[in-house]
Amino acid sequence: MCTVVFRIPETPSDPVRLLAVRDEDPTRPWNAPGEWWRELPGVIGVQDRRAGGAWLAAMPERGRAAVVLNREGEPAGAPESIVSRGSLALDAVSGRPLTRHSRMRGFNLLSVRDGSVEVTSWDGSRFSRTTPGPGTHMLAHHDVDDARSARIGAWLGAFREADADDWGDVLARTGELDPTDDRAIVRDNRPHGYPTVSTLACVASVWADRSEVRYAEFTTPGTWSPLTFA
Repeated sequence: MCTVVFRIPETPSDPVRLLAVRDEDPTRPWNAPGEWWRELPGVIGVQDRRAGGAWLAAMPERGRAAVVLNREGEPAGAPESIVSRGSLALDAVSGRPLTRHSRMRGFNLLSVRDGSVEVTSWDGSRFSRTTPGPGTHMLAHHDVDDARSARIGAWLGAFREADADDWGDVLARTGELDPTDDRAIVRDNRPHGYPTVSTLACVASVWADRSEVRYAEFTTPGTWSPLTFA
């Protein structure tokens, strides 16, 4: 299950800051941030090469970014009717409506758009939107700042105390935990019944009129290693 730390500024001229860690099956191929979608000029993202969608997307020339996280929940209907969640981040940054969410497995979609932040959630039966206030927040596979996600209960205070430029140092501290520990952010979820491990991380700054995304991969998926964002 992925993890996102985000800070909403008190001053609108300051950027929203994001630190996003992706958990995925390491055998599922992806592309580093790039313009992979010809039909969406100006959109960049981390592309899932198998399904073609994006885990994280942004528009560098506009103040838009979005990242999608898995959440428990199965939609009604036959399994063959389920569609990929990979369109969500692309829809959010390009302004397309979320029209197929009822056919998707559960998700949390964090969207930064023109100076505002919104979290859209779907658990297979209930669709909701939350607008967090200024401050530092965390999101995983429950609600915003929800301590049912053990990593949020363990680390939200540390991220709140740190400057956003120092979040990498906090992430390094979390890496001292065993990756199978429920409190870990750099994770190995396989003992918990999921085929996913932490593969990469992105940091982003999103102003009202522009956005910047930087990317790094873990040397060994599922194991903490120092990150150099580029």
